[in-house]
Amino acid sequence: MNTPVDTAHIQAQDRAHFLHPFTDFKDLAGRGARVITRAENIYVWDSEGHKILDAMSGLWCVNVGYGREELASAAYRQMMALPYYNSFFQTTNVPAVQLAARLAALAPEVGGRSFQHVFYSSSGSESNDSNVRMVRRYWDLLGQPERKVIIGRINGYHGSTMAGASLGGMSGMHAQGDLPIPNITHIGQPYFYELGRPGETSDEFGLRAAGWLEEKILELGADKVAAFIAEPVQGAGGVIIPPDSYWPEIQRIVDKYGILLISDEVICAFGRVGHWFAYEKFGYRPDLVTFAKGVTSGYIPLGGVMVGDRVARVLIEQGGEFNHGYTYSGHPVACAVALANLDLMEKENLPGRVKNDIGPYLARRFAELGEHPLVGLAETCGFMAGLVLTRNKATHEAFKPELGVGMLCRSHCFRLGLIMRAVGDRMIIAPPLVMTHAQIDEMVSLIRRCLDATLADLRAAGQLD
Repeated sequence: MNTPVDTAHIQAQDRAHFLHPFTDFKDLAGRGARVITRAENIYVWDSEGHKILDAMSGLWCVNVGYGREELASAAYRQMMALPYYNSFFQTTNVPAVQLAARLAALAPEVGGRSFQHVFYSSSGSESNDSNVRMVRRYWDLLGQPERKVIIGRINGYHGSTMAGASLGGMSGMHAQGDLPIPNITHIGQPYFYELGRPGETSDEFGLRAAGWLEEKILELGADKVAAFIAEPVQGAGGVIIPPDSYWPEIQRIVDKYGILLISDEVICAFGRVGHWFAYEKFGYRPDLVTFAKGVTSGYIPLGGVMVGDRVARVLIEQGGEFNHGYTYSGHPVACAVALANLDLMEKENLPGRVKNDIGPYLARRFAELGEHPLVGLAETCGFMAGLVLTRNKATHEAFKPELGVGMLCRSHCFRLGLIMRAVGDRMIIAPPLVMTHAQIDEMVSLIRRCLDATLADLRAAGQLD
């Protein structure tokens, strides 16, 4: 049942009391927040009755789509049986144990490395904070306490807590709060479109970009470096897909210097790239895997770290008490919903659909957008995609940042019934994995209409010939 909403009243209360994340508070107060009231499948509706195709799965997370009664029922049953108990005091609960075993079974062994242990949190940010604690504890226990430095990437995203935002390489976040915290540093991102040299192939660039890690290790001293953290595909940075040569070379480098490898799969795990975990697709061997979002399809907050045998063995056998954790580590309701979510994903073979059906179909349809006069590049990886808005397709000339072309395009998206994210002038999507071919066609048609409207505005303003 859809209860009528007094939009003006809710907006007034929102303005008076709700400080939104990643928001210019004054600007939002002036325009009023869009009030989302219900959702079904891949669509959401606002309080004015507008139907919007959600091509971002909420925030990369609603993998099985909206309105799945199986997940709501799982939450209700667990709330009635055991709504909460902590995992401190040498206690556990059934859903948390069952989910840990399930995740260990789903995480593939690669190169002799397996994941038999899970450390729970409530989000990707908390999980990456936990990674910092575990990595440094690991090296302390091995008698190498000087190995504290963790290397991330410029334009990477690993959350918004003090440690998570420091591990990420977002300049806007680092400009606030005296970030990054000590012993975290960054290398360049593997973005061939922007950083490739004239005449350089994608694979040549991939090797060069991976080489930045070795250069940084040698600059710092290998005996000071604890770990390298990266997303398989950069999500919030704009769906930056690395060249095929990149990850194998990263693996060679971390093996050469013995540093830990953290794969932040908060976005990429649970079918998003056509595999349960993205490290399998790209063929590397992480020691720690960060997860969240898609594990519950966003229905209940849950995150965690898959802890590989190399690290787990030291923490368990040599570590004594690990002085770290959260009130909601292993929350029984969240874990029960995650189990129901994984049941749905397995029953509907969503990773397989992305790999063999809807992923390839999206790649074909999305590539057609590359023919648009405003688009310099259109690329996909599994069920995520990005396109670059450019002033000149041949030279890759960018628009002046002050024009805000990406935000202009995004405003047309909302007006025309589409949620598509702008990262600078790179427009990105990550739709629910339950999407049909017909819905992909609908989405691509909407994107084209938004591009046409943006192009018309730019021409009218004299920004294009």
